[in-house]
Amino acid sequence: MLTATNPFTGEKIDSFPCLTKNEMYARIGEANAAFAEWSDRSFNERGEVLHAVAKQLRAEKHDLAQLMALEMGKPIKEGIPEVEKAALCAEFYAENAERFLARDTIASDASLSYVCYQPLGTLLGILPWNAPLWLAFRYLAPALMAGNTCVMKHDPNVPQTAQAIANAFIKAGAPENIMVNLPLETPEVELAIRDPRIMAISFTGSGGAGRKVAEIAGSEIKPCVLELGGSDPSIILADADLETAADVVCLSRVINAGQSCIAAKRIIVEAEIYNHFIDLLSTRLSKLQLGDPLQPNTDIGPIARKDLQLNLHRQVEDTVAAGAKCLLGGELPDAEGFFYPVTLLTDVTPTMCAFREETFGPIMAVIKAENHEHALELANDTEYGLGASVWTRNSELASHLAMQLQAGQVAINGIVKTDPRLPSGGIKGSGYGRELGPHGIHEFVNAKQVWIK
Repeated sequence: MLTATNPFTGEKIDSFPCLTKNEMYARIGEANAAFAEWSDRSFNERGEVLHAVAKQLRAEKHDLAQLMALEMGKPIKEGIPEVEKAALCAEFYAENAERFLARDTIASDASLSYVCYQPLGTLLGILPWNAPLWLAFRYLAPALMAGNTCVMKHDPNVPQTAQAIANAFIKAGAPENIMVNLPLETPEVELAIRDPRIMAISFTGSGGAGRKVAEIAGSEIKPCVLELGGSDPSIILADADLETAADVVCLSRVINAGQSCIAAKRIIVEAEIYNHFIDLLSTRLSKLQLGDPLQPNTDIGPIARKDLQLNLHRQVEDTVAAGAKCLLGGELPDAEGFFYPVTLLTDVTPTMCAFREETFGPIMAVIKAENHEHALELANDTEYGLGASVWTRNSELASHLAMQLQAGQVAINGIVKTDPRLPSGGIKGSGYGRELGPHGIHEFVNAKQVWIK
């Protein structure tokens, strides 16, 4: 059984049956059987389906946002834009997939030689709870428009949201079984990966789980894309627009109660503005309101699970015990639900827990850098390599730092975010492969070379 728990109250919502092993195999078979007809459709025909699904998402956006608030605690004012973003992703690939997958003619010793891009078959998406609509469509939209069929194993925390996504396809009149929901217990996932009808895997989640997925997929000679954790640095140099930088860094850190892989987690500040910038951060963070995610004035909802809340507190306690200062928060609430207060840690050093580990909650770690070279060294001193940002008015220096930062994406004087138009993904312990943009749709196609004498 999959149990949904309301993180605002800590109370059980309901339990939902899982598929048995045989039921799982049957559902994979249904998606596989749908592949031949779906892959034979034109891009325009597939696009019409994705446009219809996007329209359905928008029609249900308030209900979907409410489901996310109840199952994983996302504030309603963040949930509605997430549904809109998922719909936008579906529309983007509906309108651009044909161009992204156009045949490439390449000169050779042939009279004609080219590369065409063909779908692989049935794919498996293994998805997390923190952005259940957006991350689902980040996987589904390009894969389906390329002509693949998709099975989706969503996180056990969000069983109703997962089924609502599947229902949106049905309500939109999509061909049967091009997208199939698999409500599974975690032990069954390995069987799904190993199923010979699954041709490739997309995984978003923790580094530990990602390693297991990669190991299993590798043993089956199946490609996979991994988007894992991050401890994104944000470098704040003395000449930056500090007011704007503070606004954006705070927003990045607390979106979804800080439960975002690409949040700004390590704030690396040049020494001459260090104390001033901490004041700017403290002023902003102290104004944020924790509360019921269903209320429109709530800035920060609860942490999704009790174990995650307790782990955050361990990270804060370990960091403070090692010598960091806690200027805000840091106390485990004695109340119902899984809340954790907005916490500001300063004088953090590379040996401390909040520097070394990913903090998946509203915890900001501030680190002092002597100059931009030292800031770059600190930023790259991590096992992760997902996103990073640089704040400076010196465009030449910003470009230099962007090239030196070990990350899959860098924002200069702006927030690190995902955008359907641009590729996203990590290096090092943050994973491999790319999602979104023209690069994302190329991950799960056969780049077939054709040579004609």
